[in-house]
Amino acid sequence: MIDNKYELGFFPTPLQELKKLSKTYSDYNLFIKRDDNTGLASGGNKTRKLEYLIKQAIDAGCDTIITAGAQQSNHCRQTAAACAIAGLECHLLLGGKEPKTYDGNLLLSSTLGATIHFTGDNRKGEDIQNVKKTLENQNKTCYVIPYGGSNLIGALGFVNAVKELKEQLIAQQLEIDYIFFASSSGGMQAGLTLGKELYQLSATLVPISIDKDETNGLSLEEVVLNIVTEGTDVLNIKREFELSDISLNRAYDKDGYGVVTENEINAINSLARNEGILLDPVYTGRAFYGMLDSLDREKIPLGSNVLFWHTGGLPAIFKYADELR
Repeated sequence: MIDNKYELGFFPTPLQELKKLSKTYSDYNLFIKRDDNTGLASGGNKTRKLEYLIKQAIDAGCDTIITAGAQQSNHCRQTAAACAIAGLECHLLLGGKEPKTYDGNLLLSSTLGATIHFTGDNRKGEDIQNVKKTLENQNKTCYVIPYGGSNLIGALGFVNAVKELKEQLIAQQLEIDYIFFASSSGGMQAGLTLGKELYQLSATLVPISIDKDETNGLSLEEVVLNIVTEGTDVLNIKREFELSDISLNRAYDKDGYGVVTENEINAINSLARNEGILLDPVYTGRAFYGMLDSLDREKIPLGSNVLFWHTGGLPAIFKYADELR
């Protein structure tokens, strides 16, 4: 099952030391996993999920993909690119009203050939079944990818990513104590949780919550647990997970999804000006700030090897140009 995928990205992505920031935070050793370099329409972590989701759609004989997200959704932009490569029709349901000018991920999704439906307050796929019914009446065979690509099929991309990381750590003779990353729709967190168990990765996961809103009436912790529970059966993992096993750092999501504050701006500037690496304002900017704040406050043991998993999102920088200037 782990091998049943449609190749879309450049893997393995680099694992590198943050040399200058490690000197600034001299009590820690800092590293970064560069999923911003996956290569699919400017890269990002969703490429890993889409390799499995697109393969399942093709195997099922589907010719049309439907998914949903915010207008600056990295998932939707990469889905549009994946559909272009695979020769599938792509329909994106994006929250809000149609803007006069397309920019950032929205511009790229359109350029990549996706048909875009603007859905007002509904940005997490609430209207997918209506669009699916319309398309099926046009004799389309539809495959629905859930919000963020976050189901077990998508999560397999990050089960496989743990295997990739483990091989890199062995090759570099390196151990990682903590892994910080942005968690929003839950698939990445679920996949890392399953992969950590399957491949005996000792690092502690530190997911930083990006979006305080529920998804279809479920908290993010519940979404993650449901995927993990399904995955333990499929992957023959003996451990039984409970809600208390699903960690989530909610200290940084109070301003809401997509709201850029001085925290995100400072984090973006810090990584850019020290390491020449760009974060995005919505996901990685918030998560990287959460990591730096944890280091500043010594919330994790001194001397730890700390990895930041960069999930991409570069195009959104241009949408938030006024805030970042």
